[in-house]
Amino acid sequence: MSGEAEFFNEMREPDGSVRDAYADYCGWFNDQDSKLLKRKHAEAETNFRKTGITFNVYGEDEAEERLIPFDMVPRIITAGEWRRLTRGIEQRVSALNAFMHDLYHRQEIVRAGRLPQSLLRDNEAWLPNMVGFTPPGGVYTHIVGIDLVRTGPDEFFVLEDNARTPSGVSYMLENRETMMAMFPELFLRVPIEAVSDYPRRLAKSLAACAPDCAGDKPVVAVLTPGIYNSAYFEHAFLADQMGAELVEGSDLRVVNGRVAMRTTSGYKAVDVIYRRVDDEFLDPLTFNPNSMLGVPGIMDVYRAGGVTIANAPGTGVCDDKAIYSFMPEIVEFYTGEKPLLPNVETWRCADEDSLKYVLDNLGELVVKEVHGSGGYGMLVGPASTKKEIEEFRAKLVDNPSNYIAQPTLSLSTCPIFTKKGLAPRHVDLRPFVLVSPDKIDITPGGLTRVALKEGSLVVNSSQGGGTKDTWVLKD
Repeated sequence: MSGEAEFFNEMREPDGSVRDAYADYCGWFNDQDSKLLKRKHAEAETNFRKTGITFNVYGEDEAEERLIPFDMVPRIITAGEWRRLTRGIEQRVSALNAFMHDLYHRQEIVRAGRLPQSLLRDNEAWLPNMVGFTPPGGVYTHIVGIDLVRTGPDEFFVLEDNARTPSGVSYMLENRETMMAMFPELFLRVPIEAVSDYPRRLAKSLAACAPDCAGDKPVVAVLTPGIYNSAYFEHAFLADQMGAELVEGSDLRVVNGRVAMRTTSGYKAVDVIYRRVDDEFLDPLTFNPNSMLGVPGIMDVYRAGGVTIANAPGTGVCDDKAIYSFMPEIVEFYTGEKPLLPNVETWRCADEDSLKYVLDNLGELVVKEVHGSGGYGMLVGPASTKKEIEEFRAKLVDNPSNYIAQPTLSLSTCPIFTKKGLAPRHVDLRPFVLVSPDKIDITPGGLTRVALKEGSLVVNSSQGGGTKDTWVLKD
């Protein structure tokens, strides 16, 4: 790939001048002593290590723990840009929730010929157990992460939808807390929207989705697979910040038709379970009989209206990249409007003509597994060797329906702090959305992930990416 000039630089105009969004920040940055900034950068890394903000890398070193690198230069979004994004995100999340209800009821979108039946029939995330059942409040996707990329001043695209168990919100909160601790004077100089009340908003949103049998103060619990899970830090962090109980499957049991948690004074009914356990392991009586992570009988209680599970089982359909390719049709079908946030152009390799195009242009495309995540199992054509491309070609020919392909996007860049000064790196953005029966609540900002390697387009932490604080400017 050629130099950075071809990418939209979020901080600088093509002539090198600073864009309005970054004017106050750059004024502050230029006044700082470079040695002090280097020391602060090192302090931030030490702080993250002390806090225990790590993630597990699966592969060669099974479950090796690594620190997610933090970059102290914020990513800054103007109030006007955020308003446009908010409208598009609300529209998309509304459509996703309506889509989930339709899939498990009349499947009108399939009857109308807008979505092929095979996408459900062959989809392992689609759960027959959810057919005909409506969760409390009609909410399926309680917490959603919408991955966005930017390619120009007014060009934002949705890269992925995360409606199963979106992660990363703890990094958004810790990044902001770290920045405020390091540079308190900066927050007096630049007026930005707060994110620290996310746990309170999450608790309120989950409580609003409690079943009819709940009392005036619904009991909320976070269900974690346990300390060996890669996102355990986040599970514990959110439970603590919400004032909710952190429980494992062994702490819960079905008592008198309710899901109850063990306490020092006996078992106490739980109204809402924010689960971070995959569908397959949620209930050994319904799904995987060997699961030690779930609660035997929880699905029966759920279907009887005795507990809310967030997100609803079966929402993994929304994360499917083949379903993603139909999102423009899905948004229009359920909202009656054209999507405000477009998809990235996508070729479904299950389609014969699309497969031919992808095979002919493999070196220029990004190819992803339909059910993949975390940056694993994908090919970034322009950054791959001829050998890697040919090996991937064989996988594609062998199982085309397992893949989709997209163009290699010119992702926007934001500056990161390096020993030699500020340097542009590619970024994406995951805003976090809370859905309750009467409200869609979007935290201003979200998690910015950054590809720390020069020229790299892969921002996933598992592939060497880092994170940075995301600022939405006040009007």
